[in-house]
Amino acid sequence: MTASPKSPNRWSLSIGDLTQAAVFAALIAALGLPGTINIGTSGVPITLQSLGVILAGAVLGPKKGTLAVIIFMVLAIAGLPILSGGRNGLTALSSPTAGYFIGFLPAVIVIGVLTAIMISTGSGKYRVLWGIGINAFGGIVVLYACGVLGLLIRTDLTVWAAITTNGPFIPGDIAKVVVAALVAAQVHRGRPGLIEPLRPRRAGSVAG
Repeated sequence: MTASPKSPNRWSLSIGDLTQAAVFAALIAALGLPGTINIGTSGVPITLQSLGVILAGAVLGPKKGTLAVIIFMVLAIAGLPILSGGRNGLTALSSPTAGYFIGFLPAVIVIGVLTAIMISTGSGKYRVLWGIGINAFGGIVVLYACGVLGLLIRTDLTVWAAITTNGPFIPGDIAKVVVAALVAAQVHRGRPGLIEPLRPRRAGSVAG
């Protein structure tokens, strides 16, 4: 009896994968250079770095996109002032807005996984309208949920007050998810196969 050869590990990383992840980690850091704008009393900042997180998931997918965000977060927590406003990760984690920083990771995972599924079921094509919905779910719903949870833990805000602090950011974040979807569509059109489609694994066949 001879077992079929093992397929490559879906989560293995090549030098090219690592390079792409590093480039996007740098992009997320660069998007923090314009700084922040604080609105209201919650101290939640307007920042372009969430656009970088959304792009990482939409362009690189769950494996490389998540790695890019992890690299960025590790460097920030190590003390590099690469968050908007020249902050580092330790400063962010000690603030009431820590949930938004932590939320970068689940946001990119959700966007990456759903984007890979979309491409798997769409003949390898990135569909802009679906992409906008996916980016909005991960980059707004998931990210806001993490941020609200952090505000509830670190402040005396009520649940409703913590939720409504996100109101002023919605128009800008909607623009981010649309821009990210349009950019991702162009990238995937020019470079198909950038995200490995998520397909069910076939059980290894056994020949007798």
